[in-house]
Parts: sequence; C-alpha cells; structure tokens
Amino acid sequence: MNGFKTTMLLAALTALFMALGFTIGGRGGMMLALMVAVGMNLFTYWNADKIVLKMHGARQVDAASAPEFYALVAGLAQRAQLPMPKVYIIDSPHPNAFATGRNPENAAVAATTGLLDILNREEIAGVMAHELAHVRNRDTLIMTMVATIAGAISMLANFGLFFRGGGDNRGAMLATILAVIVAPFAAMIVQMAISRTREYGADRGGAEISGNPRALASALAKLARGAAAIPNPVAERNPAASQLYIVPGLSRGGDSLFSTHPDTGNRIAALEAIAQEMGGGALGDMSVSDPAISSRSSRTPRPSALGSRPSTPPRRPSALDLNRRN
Repeated sequence: MNGFKTTMLLAALTALFMALGFTIGGRGGMMLALMVAVGMNLFTYWNADKIVLKMHGARQVDAASAPEFYALVAGLAQRAQLPMPKVYIIDSPHPNAFATGRNPENAAVAATTGLLDILNREEIAGVMAHELAHVRNRDTLIMTMVATIAGAISMLANFGLFFRGGGDNRGAMLATILAVIVAPFAAMIVQMAISRTREYGADRGGAEISGNPRALASALAKLARGAAAIPNPVAERNPAASQLYIVPGLSRGGDSLFSTHPDTGNRIAALEAIAQEMGGGALGDMSVSDPAISSRSSRTPRPSALGSRPSTPPRRPSALDLNRRN
C-alpha cells in the first residue's frame, strides 16, 4: 500500500511540474523545464550523499575508530541482508540520525553524538535498523527525486512571471499568476505526504530488522523530546534537510499537511501494534542474541563505540560504552 501511494504521489508531483511548465511556456517551456529537472536529478543522484554528509560535518568511522557502533550497524545490515553501508558520526548535541545514498551498494548511515548520548543500546539498534530499512526500501533515492522535482517546481514558479511578463493575454497572465502561487504549495504538500508515508514503512522495516519494535518506539519518544529541545543548525539553515532525519529536525507537531514526519504518538501506536503482531515486541533482542552486538554484562572494559575523537568538552558516556549500565 505504501509503495502504491508513493507511486501515485510521485506521479502527481511530476504531472504538477509538467503542467506548470506548460502554463508558463507552452510546450517549449514544458520541455525546457523537463530537461532542467532531468539534469538536476542526475546531479543529485550522483552527489546528494556527499552534499548531505558534508553539510552535517559528518566523519566516517570504522571498526577501528568506533568498534561498538560499527559492529552494531554491521550486525543489523547482515540481518537486513544488505551490503555494509558507510558509517558516520556527527558531532552535534541535537539527537537524530539519517540514511543517504543512491542505492544499497552506495549507502551511508549517520547518527549524532547527541543521539548516542541519550539512547540505550537496544534503542540505538532500533534507530539504525530504521535507517537501514530506508536503504532497503530505496527511500533515499525516492526522496532525492521528490526533493529535486519539488525544488524544480519552486524554481520554475519563481521565474514564471518573468517568462510571461511581456504577454498581452490577461487570461494567460491570470493563469500564470495562479500557477506560480499554487504550484509550490501543492508540491510541498505532496513532498511531505511522500515523506510521511516512507517513515511509516521504515518504522515497520526497522522493527522487523531489529526484532524489537518497542525499543524503536522508546527511541522515537526520547528523540522527539530531545530534538524539540535542542536546536539543529543544519535544518534551520536548510529546512528541506528536515525530511532526512528519523524525527523532524524542526519541530512541527501532528500529521499536518506540512509535516515532514508522522506524529510521533501515531508512530509509537503503530509500533505497539507491530509488537503485538510479533508476539511481544522484543523478538531476537540484539543485545543478547546477535553476536555482532556483545552483551554489556561483560566486566572487561573495552573502547567506546565513539572511538577517538577530536578534543571536545567532556560529555556523558555513550550507551555504546560498555562500562555504562542503564
């Protein structure tokens, strides 16, 4: 159902784009706009992940620099039957995470230090499983396409009056003005609807990958509170980035037309229903059964999952530090 809904919304967004191009410049304008959109899509297809990661100042980690966190992601990727993605950590107190990349073979997942500070091991596993579900569902590519088309619509609308400015046909001018005003809002509504649809799908996929929907639900509740309380400078500078995250980078409650994410309470309720379907919600608890994520019952201290970091003010231990108990 989510796939069908997304397809229909993508078709609506494409039709809106073509209609706006035709309204402004006739068939020639429509074709020119289409060529520009294709060029933008090709550029973002190959470069969106690099742009997003650089925008967040993300640093890549591996089994040597962040052994616990890297092993956690590796175990989840194996469960999801996905290639191992690149793993990044973002030095930011704002608690959030996202996935990017044009396909599973070129995927990356990232989490902020703020997220690692406030979640326990099972919750972190739930979050990263959610992000891997986005990768498996190819949501990163879909949302890149959606953002590109929506951006092209806004760009075309901004130039609409310029293209038609010299005309004498009052009816055509009124149609252009109406299109210029309505199209960007309609595109934004469709874009947000697609984003909300994909989030519900990733919640279910993440619950299936981790085997613990209630841990993901608990993580969402903590992250929603933390994200609302701690500013996200990246999302404030570029609001379009908000749709990347597991919870909104900018606070906007409810399942409104302009929300990038479903209401957190609704997502938690859906995960509770999934937990009931799965027979309790903690099937295959990764802290116990997954060899890639060793139990914290070990008394032998090991390096933090965050590994070595640049000199920064002291912070609370991460949930992935084995000497911390929850």
